[in-house]
Amino acid sequence: MNLLDSTPELELELFYKKIAGNIKKKRIENGLNQLEVALEIGIGSVAFYSNCENLKYNKHFNLAHIYKLAKLFNIEPCDLLK
Repeated sequence: MNLLDSTPELELELFYKKIAGNIKKKRIENGLNQLEVALEIGIGSVAFYSNCENLKYNKHFNLAHIYKLAKLFNIEPCDLLK
């Protein structure tokens, strides 16, 4: 049995939504806009960053993004996953 096959899509969507929400909250708390954060973590396109933060077009942050975002916000990566 494949674990991914038994994980409902809605559950994964909620997981991505939680992470994106945490990232957005930290970005706002730090007084940064999407362009500033995107450039700081090496994403050259604010549109791509925005799509990840808003879960548009099935885009979401990867582990490298989460690591870099945590460093930028001076928190542990796991704090973005809670």
